[in-house]
Amino acid sequence: MLNFQLIYKRRSILGFFLILCNMDISKIQNQLEKFAIERDWRQFHTPKNLAMALSVEASELVEIFQWLKPEESNSPDQKQIESINDEVADIAMYLLRFCSVLEIDLESAIKSKLERNSEKYPINLSKGNSQKYNKR
Repeated sequence: MLNFQLIYKRRSILGFFLILCNMDISKIQNQLEKFAIERDWRQFHTPKNLAMALSVEASELVEIFQWLKPEESNSPDQKQIESINDEVADIAMYLLRFCSVLEIDLESAIKSKLERNSEKYPINLSKGNSQKYNKR
């Protein structure tokens, strides 16, 4: 089971990536496929619909933090953590379903993007700097 609370507290993209790599993504995608087939929902799982659903779920995650002070967002209470876990799971499930429908290898896509980001954001120019690479 993913510990999203630990990832959230550590705010580690690498940590999230490592947990993703330890997940059996194919098994989860198969479970999601089975879930959709049993409910006759494959007809609705188009890339457009899944992308829209993914956006909605991401917005629901944002809503949890809306109007919180920065220090409040750094220390969510138990009820908020439960809501965060639910929304993160929804986001992950829609993302995995989206990747499955379009036959995207998520691990390869992430590795490739991390490599490109490393080139765009070299440590010597990016460390402690929040400016986008094309704004420097």
